[in-house]
Parts: sequence; C-alpha cells; structure tokens
Amino acid sequence: MYYQKNIEQTLKECQTSKQGLSPEEVDKRHLQFGKNELDEKKKDSPLMIFLKQFKDLLVIILIIAAIVSGISGQLESALVIVVVIFVNAVLGTVQTLKAEKSLESLKKLSIPQVKVIRQGQLQEIDSTDLTIGDIVQIEAGDIVSGDGRIIESSSLQINESALTGEVESVDKITDTIHQDVVVGDQKNMAFSGSLVTNGTGRYVVTSIGMQTEIGKIASMLNEAKERKTPLQKSLDEFSGKLSIAIMFICAIVLALNLFLAKQSLLDSLMIAVALAVAAIPEALSSIVTIVLSMSTQKMVKENAIIKNLNSVESLGCVSVICSDKTGTLTQNKMTPQTIYVYNQLLEIKDLDSHNHDHNVLLKACLLCNNSVINGEQRIGDPTELALIDLVNTHTQNDTSFKNTAIRKSELPFDSDRKLMSISSLNHIYTKGAPDVILQRCSTILINGHKEILSKRHMDAIVAKNQEYANEGLRVLGFAYKDYKGTQVTLDDEHDLTFIGLISLMDPPREESGDAVAKCKMAGIKPIMITGDHVVTARSIAKKIGIYEDGDLSIEGQQLEKMSETELDEKLTRISVYARVAPEHKIRIVKAWQKRGDIVAMTGDGVNDAPALKQSDIGVAMGITGTEVSKDAASMILTDDNFSTIVKAVITGRNVYRNIKNSINYLLSGNFAGIICVFIASLLLLPTPFFPVHLLFMNLITDSLPAIAIGMEASRNDVLKEKPRNSNDSILNKQTLSQISYEGIIIALCTMCAYLMGLKGDPLTASTMAFATICLARLLHGFNCRSDQPLTKIGLFSNRASIGAFIIGFTLLHIILFIPFMHSLFMIHTISFTQLLCIYGFALLPTIIIQARKMLTK
Repeated sequence: MYYQKNIEQTLKECQTSKQGLSPEEVDKRHLQFGKNELDEKKKDSPLMIFLKQFKDLLVIILIIAAIVSGISGQLESALVIVVVIFVNAVLGTVQTLKAEKSLESLKKLSIPQVKVIRQGQLQEIDSTDLTIGDIVQIEAGDIVSGDGRIIESSSLQINESALTGEVESVDKITDTIHQDVVVGDQKNMAFSGSLVTNGTGRYVVTSIGMQTEIGKIASMLNEAKERKTPLQKSLDEFSGKLSIAIMFICAIVLALNLFLAKQSLLDSLMIAVALAVAAIPEALSSIVTIVLSMSTQKMVKENAIIKNLNSVESLGCVSVICSDKTGTLTQNKMTPQTIYVYNQLLEIKDLDSHNHDHNVLLKACLLCNNSVINGEQRIGDPTELALIDLVNTHTQNDTSFKNTAIRKSELPFDSDRKLMSISSLNHIYTKGAPDVILQRCSTILINGHKEILSKRHMDAIVAKNQEYANEGLRVLGFAYKDYKGTQVTLDDEHDLTFIGLISLMDPPREESGDAVAKCKMAGIKPIMITGDHVVTARSIAKKIGIYEDGDLSIEGQQLEKMSETELDEKLTRISVYARVAPEHKIRIVKAWQKRGDIVAMTGDGVNDAPALKQSDIGVAMGITGTEVSKDAASMILTDDNFSTIVKAVITGRNVYRNIKNSINYLLSGNFAGIICVFIASLLLLPTPFFPVHLLFMNLITDSLPAIAIGMEASRNDVLKEKPRNSNDSILNKQTLSQISYEGIIIALCTMCAYLMGLKGDPLTASTMAFATICLARLLHGFNCRSDQPLTKIGLFSNRASIGAFIIGFTLLHIILFIPFMHSLFMIHTISFTQLLCIYGFALLPTIIIQARKMLTK
C-alpha cells in the first residue's frame, strides 16, 4: 500500500528518483510491465459472428430439410431454403458489425498526453508510454494517467468522481497515511482517469494499465456475465417448442402417407419435408433483425446508441432502473442555492454588488478561488467554479468591483484546518467550513457595521448551517478583516468578521423529475445508487420523486451488514443507496434480478462499469461517460439525458409488441397451411400445395407483411402498461388461442376453395388453394397490425402494410395470369368465376376477425 509509505520509501521501491528514469530504463520497463492501457476483450471475427447465426434449432431443421430436398431431386427447393438461411445469417452478421462500428466511433480519436520528468528534463509523451517509476507533473485541467504516490503538492485538488462517484474534489497531500483507508480517502495518491481541478503537483507512478484502480474495476467486468435478453429467451423457448411440434406433426404425416396412403418412402418423406418448410417461419429471424435494426436507427436519432440489437426489446420489460446520481440525474455542476447573511436569507437573484455586505461576500467568493473560466474552458473545482459564476453574474455591470478585488498572497486550503485565506489591497478574505470559520470570528458584519459576535448570533448561524446540511447542501462560510501586510500567515486567520454562508448543491437535471414520473407511471421502480453522502442523495431523490414517504435510504456499510434475507425483505422499499462501492452496486442489481426483475443500470463512471455489465441493460453516458463504462454498457446516451431512457423504454415496448404481432401473423398463416396439408393427408386427398407454392408463401406472403407489421408506429400509451414479466413466453395461452383461431379460419376458407377446385382436377384444386391462402394471408397482415380494429388504428396509417399487400397481390396475379409462369409454379389456368370464389374465400377471414375485434374492443 503505497499510501502508507513515505516519499523516500516509495521512490526506492519503484527504483527511481525525483529526476526520473533514463531512456534505457524506460525501454527495459516497457518490456517488463507493458503499455499503460487496459486490456480489451477479444472480439469475435466476422466469420465467427457469421457461424454463430446458425446456432438455432429451427435453422438446423431447415438445413436437414434442404438436404432431403436435394437428395430427392427437388434442387430448386433446396436452393431456396439455403438462400433464405444464408441471407438471414448475413443480415445478423452485418447488423452486429455495424453496432460494433458505432461503438468504435465513440472512442477518443487521440491518445492523451502526459508531462513527465525523465533524466531531469520535462517532456510530453503519450499516456500509453507511461511506466512504473515515471515522475509525472500535473496541473489544473490535466487528466491523471496511471496511479501514483504524490510527492509534491501545491493547492492540489483532484476530482475523482469517475472512480468514486463523488462530485467534490479531493485535497491532495504528501504526508504518509498510517491507517487502512478506502480509495476515496487515500489523499496522498493520484488515480488514473481523475481530473486535476486546482493547483499543481507531481507523483511517482506506482501502477499502470490493469494494475490501476480503474484496471481492477475493468477486470471485475470479466466476472460479470452477459445475460440473455427476454426476447432471446422467449425466441429460444419458442424455437424449442415449435421444433418439437413440427417434428411430431411431420412424423404423423409421414406415418399416414406411408402406412395409410401406401406411398413410397421418398414421396412420404418429401411431403413431411414440405410440411416442415411450411411450418417453420424462415423469415422470423430476418424480420426480428430488420425490426430491431430499424428501431436502433430510430433511437440513434433520439440520442441512444444500442450496441446489441436484442437490447432494444429488453428495454420494453425493464422493471427497475438503478441510476447513478452524479451527472446522470444531476448536472454534475455545483450551483449556489441560497445565501445567508445574519438574519437575512437571500435568493441568488437578490444579490446586489452595490450593497456593502453583499459586495464583501462577492469579493470573498472571487478572491478565495483558484478556478479559471476562459470562454468555454472551465478549469478548477466545481464549487469554486460555481462561486466565479455567481460573482460574474452579479458584477457584470459593476466596473469598480474588480478594480478593488486584487489578490496579493495566498494561504492555500488545508484539509486539516479547513480554511483558505487570501490577502488583497486592504483586507484578508477567508473561506472554509462554517463551524471552523465561526471559531475564528470575533465580530459579525450586519448592514455595513461590525458588531460583537454574541452567542445569539452564533446560535442562529449554527442553526442555519444545520438546516442546510439536513437538506443535503454543501455549505461554505466566509469571513474577512482589515489587513495591511504583504504575506498572509496562519496567525492572521483569527479575529475575523463573519460575512455569511452560501449553500451549494449539484442540482437535478431539469428533465429528471418528469422522466422519473414517467418511469413510475410505466410501473418501473427508479432507484438512486451513489457514492455521495446519504443526506445529499436523499435530498436530490426527494426533489425528483425517487424518494417518497415510507421509503428507505441506506449507506454501503449498512448494506454490507445485511444478510441476503434481510436485503430481500427491504429491497422494494429502499429507494436510495449512498456511499456505495462497485461491489455494492453489483449486489443490488443481483438482488433485483433474483426476484425476476429486468434491471437497467445507468452510470458514467468507471465505478459503475461492473454493475452496468451485470445488469440486463447497462446505460452509459456518451458525453461524460468513461470509455470503460461505455464498453460495459448495452446502450449509450449521446446526450447524457436521463429522459432519453424513457423514450427508449417506449421504443422497446413497441418493438416487442410489433415483433409479437409479426409472429402472430407468421404462425397463424403457417398453422393454416399445416392444417390444410394435414386434412388432405388424413382424407387421402391430393396435396393442396406443391413445394414451390410453400416457398412462394414463405418468401412473399410471409416476409413482406410481417416486416410491415414490424414497422407499425410507436404509441406512447405503452407507458400506461406494467412491464411484462421476463419469464412470459411469446407463445402464452392468449397468443396460442389467437393463432389457432385465426389459422383455423384461414385454413377452412382455403379448404373450401380447394374442394371447389377439386370438382375439376387436382391441379385446379391446388391452384385455388394456393391463391386463396396467399391472398387471405396478405389481407391478414392488416388484422395483425394491432389488437384494435382497423376502424380505430386506420387502414392507411401504416403505408408499409399497404405497400406489402400491393406487391404480394401483384406477384400472385402475375403467377396466376401469365402462362409462362404456370409450368414454373405448377399452376392451372382458372376461370373468372373461380377467381371470384378465391377473392370471396380470401376476404372472409378478415371480415370475421375484424368483426370480432369491433365487438370485443
């Protein structure tokens, strides 16, 4: 533990000196320790991604069907099946590679530079070339690279919010810390990824790459396994059940044709294979991929990048959102809230630089400050930057103010004495902890006059300070006194005049409250998880609606002491977790997942990364988020806006609804075809469909309307629904009932047309059955757009559905009426009367289904 070693011991152990390393030693250490970079998880090659597309039971059945078709001489059938499988695999591969490319575009275009001392010379190098024993020089605005023991510090403050989650900067020291402390209290160490907000300093690099604190967290990501999305689970379960059902039905049909119809083994096998091709929705994986892909493109426009296509749908059943506070729900920017001068509580807008008391307070804010604002560049501690903003806002029209606000000497802030003092032309101004300031004051400024600081005055100030603290605000005290010297000393920080208090906080984002309200309306439990103090966290949570009466707020230490049973009992009532470590976040996520909930975790810091990966949906911030958090997340918000998650939930729920409607369409149509083939086999009638008919149905009447259904517009009314259970199957009782009902109606109407055609010859019967089922399924595409009737959703509200119907209708009639197509598709010329029969029987299922919806909805 280098924080427990003194500077000399650290330099000796790292085999270096304050003059730095020699080039030869640097080369040697590069070979020994490697580069200063985090290990990246090895990505699958495009070929491996392509091969993984075939890991599906339905695809394997289709491959077997293609082999049987090829052996039996049906080469065109085998070729079409193989083409469909290949196209699906290519689509899945392309989408995966595109998602990876989108993520890569988010990474930094250049490697950060660091200033190091090597052989006594200051030089700038790539951060990746840093090695153990290097002496690094830092100043305000720099990003720390590599972990190290601080050996020089001049008013050095470092913001470690990316690592600890706390927005306030840490005052860094060079003294040895003897007791065991957590990372956040190792004040003599600098940690990789942190931002220097004030002062200057130097540190000796003690660890690089995966050995840094960031690296340790990154290694935890490998232990957090990625989970399958609810849609993947549902489709896996669906594929398994459908495969078993298909094999069972095919076995029965094979047996009927072999033993009852006395057909040859090859002919019987071909009928069974044709039935399998008819039953399997080959287009399903393509349709799911296309719908998810279109949704991801839509979400990019809404400031959300999805890394995994299936994650879109997972958002639809999120029931818990565990959100980091800093930078996610809040602005990550300290802002003054109220000002207290004796017996007077001021709003920020009430400040007046021409008022003597206010003028003195503003000068204290300006002078006791080391931050810098230069145009868009803001360097310094967030609290001090907030005070500069306060001064600039209220003195922009006061030309005399800054002429008299001149710094001469500084007594830097010290974490032990908790004060900072500055001497000006005629005064000393002091800023610090209110309780310490009060102890140093003997008078108080009231309406331009200095009065003796009585117990009554002190009690009022202490009460106000406590009130602010209870509200989770950070409070600073200010004091001053007359001074004619040149260099302020510790002895000068006495007999001060108390000026007032300023309360500050990292305020909630304006849109956070509305987003939280929408989450609750959608049945989603929002939870705040932060490294900040519990009072501050609870205060913010109350403001935005996460914390309500009856809820609990606990700290990480309390969580550690809880047993699994106790945590499970209190879990639903805990809305705020404060002072938590990365392992606490993972435990919270796992506790909710154990209950069967789908958990989204938002965050931007390195400390959030393990929980982002453990959660079902990890949501990282694109602007303020660290690269580690982005790599671990499933979704990245390019605007860092919490409300974007709500839009994503709406999209996710609509995606699931559209995919489910597409599956209803595919299965009800396929079920109709199965029933027709099964009835014909049972009644020993000629087959109603030839393999080429089934392939046309799969490629045209399956794909086009199903894709159009997947493009149905999103509706905000899904937020009024409760999140569905992740264990709910796509094929629940209600869905199976609907598929069976609609499939039977289409099959009965098709068989009626078939029997009418059978009065002539088998080829005419087959032609009428094929035309009827194709047209009925094209019309059925309108039924499956919604559970509402067309009179409510509008026939023309989805132009893709109209287009799909027109294309399918046109292609079908080209086959029916162009003689050249007849031999290719095994079609018989039909009369005008037969065509009218086809139209009537094809339209009847839609009339029945729409009438039922109008009566029940």
